[in-house]
Amino acid sequence: MAGGWEDLEEPQSPDIREVTQQREELARLCLRVFTNEDGAKLLAWLRETYVDVPIAAPGTDSSFAYFAEGQRNVVRDLMARINQARNL
Repeated sequence: MAGGWEDLEEPQSPDIREVTQQREELARLCLRVFTNEDGAKLLAWLRETYVDVPIAAPGTDSSFAYFAEGQRNVVRDLMARINQARNL
């Protein structure tokens, strides 16, 4: 989009093969990082700290629950990418 405003008139559709390749590379990276001994320990700690805990305590501000759910989603995303790479 170096041309300016006129580039907005032309649809810019990404090459799906490139997007798929990038997604698979990221999944493989997660698999390599989190399946060695240290990575497995780190992933276990992330699960214990952010996933396997109550989302909110009764009577607390609801914004804490939203924040905690965001943290959980990051860890779940990593775990999903690891599983995806195992199935490639």
